[in-house]
Amino acid sequence: MYYVPDGTQRCGYYECTECGTRFLSLQIGPTLVCPACGEVADMEIGPDEEMPVVKETAKLLQMVEGENVEKMDTLLSLAVTGGNFEWI
Repeated sequence: MYYVPDGTQRCGYYECTECGTRFLSLQIGPTLVCPACGEVADMEIGPDEEMPVVKETAKLLQMVEGENVEKMDTLLSLAVTGGNFEWI
């Protein structure tokens, strides 16, 4: 699968408030760092640089469970990668 590994039974469906990206994640919480626009903290900073602030801008829309995980993953990956949509 595209967002989560095969056989995943439960995941979170998120939408970023800044860039609008929707994605699935194995981590489940009220907010997460967006994989598209979130900044990963660079621990190799110089003495004059400030530590970057990591913002959790992706909000949980719903929990996805069971066979719906595979369906949701396939639909989201079609939106990103294109592909065969005859099974819908």
